[in-house]
Amino acid sequence: MVENESKSPESCDNNCSACQQSSDCGQANKLPPKANLDVRHVILVLSGKGGVGKSTVAVNLAYALSNHGRQVGLLDLDIHGPNVPKMLGLEEHQLSSEDNKIIPVRVTGSLQVISMAFLLPEKSAPVVWRGAMKAGAIRQFLEDTKWGSLDYLVVDLPPGTGDEALTIAQIAPNLRGAVIVTTPQDVSTLDSTKAITFVEMLKLDVLGVVENMSGLTCPHCGEVIDLFGKGGGERIAEEHHVPFLGSIPLDPEMRKAGDEGRPFIIKRKDETPSWKAINSVMEKLVSIVER
Repeated sequence: MVENESKSPESCDNNCSACQQSSDCGQANKLPPKANLDVRHVILVLSGKGGVGKSTVAVNLAYALSNHGRQVGLLDLDIHGPNVPKMLGLEEHQLSSEDNKIIPVRVTGSLQVISMAFLLPEKSAPVVWRGAMKAGAIRQFLEDTKWGSLDYLVVDLPPGTGDEALTIAQIAPNLRGAVIVTTPQDVSTLDSTKAITFVEMLKLDVLGVVENMSGLTCPHCGEVIDLFGKGGGERIAEEHHVPFLGSIPLDPEMRKAGDEGRPFIIKRKDETPSWKAINSVMEKLVSIVER
């Protein structure tokens, strides 16, 4: 009987037959190369679970950074459920190319966006992809796109800590850190702690925790009702010794802004608690990432 000559990853010299045939050995275990992208800072926006308003935070953060005179790219990596174009009023746009490079959709003079939604034949078309296809698309969105020179790339990730989050964390250059979005109740903060631990495992900075849907702003009297509780986001931020960026209450006007394709932060409803809250969160976040 001939002995199996395959080697463990620890002892492999990267020339064994296993390296050439198996994805479990030597060279295959090395991290992929960083994407070729001219960007000063990449910011990830993620959550432990869905439905917490993560895309709302990502869109308003990108706008806030561009309003501070920065060149900003917004990358929608929620491949199976891309909502960013809807929130920006760009649903009818399609991507074009130039010199074999993808041209992002320009929102303003200093803000441009890429989303899987721009590639779908119709709005109801699902994306049925496995991990390897998603990883290839993410690399294309980073280095085969004509972003130009960016100060910031804000990345809206799908819920959880799966393929998309791990791929972008491995291949994006100049990662500044991650923003964790949660709602106050325990079922959300439990999953958000996993997202914080995920970011820390990758040795990235947690730029801060945002508690979204922190109460409901009554459209009649303006008072805030603690619909889903309060303080969960601040509690997990304290437990993990990371910044707490603030709480954003529910507001019918914020929902309306998303449906109309106009980010809430540009509506300048200065007298509403929600506008003041989201403006305060974005100002704190800009201050942290600029520091």
